[in-house]
Amino acid sequence: MKKSKVFGFDIDGTITDPATFVPYLNKHFNKNITLNDITEYDLTQVLGVTSEQFWKWMKEHESHIYSKADLASYAKNALNTWKNTHKMIYISARGDHLYELTEKWFQTKKIPYDQIKLIGSHNKINSIKEQRLDIFFEDKHDNACDIAEECKIPVLLFDTPYNRLSVPNNVIRVQNWNEATHWVDLWLKQE
Repeated sequence: MKKSKVFGFDIDGTITDPATFVPYLNKHFNKNITLNDITEYDLTQVLGVTSEQFWKWMKEHESHIYSKADLASYAKNALNTWKNTHKMIYISARGDHLYELTEKWFQTKKIPYDQIKLIGSHNKINSIKEQRLDIFFEDKHDNACDIAEECKIPVLLFDTPYNRLSVPNNVIRVQNWNEATHWVDLWLKQE
């Protein structure tokens, strides 16, 4: 059976719970922050650390954090709804050195996928064009806007405190995966 649409998904903060990093940040940097305190994507300001300090910490801890990440609420239901009728490609800024760990996490959590692409960069536009995606799901504000503008596809932006700037028309802000599923259902009926 030919799958009708090609769906693209970011992983971290989109498929995974956006608060995944918070307990680890609090423990290591001796903070008491919540997701609501993270009002920009760059965590160095809220943590009061340099970029070098943050990325050193990230490199040391990313494997453990990613392997333990919880799914975002209702994400699995949504993904399972689409798995038989649409091709599902995950495009993440994670580095390729995390591929085995990431694939194992997908298998352990029983998350459907056709492809997982770890590109090591937040610039996903070339990958999205190469895969001829029809829609993308993202949590990073500038990524969502750039993808929508450059690729001319709808991008569902999962609302978080760090992505609340204004968005162009084809970036659709959703509160959760239930809202995303509802929007996609309406979109598919119009296609």
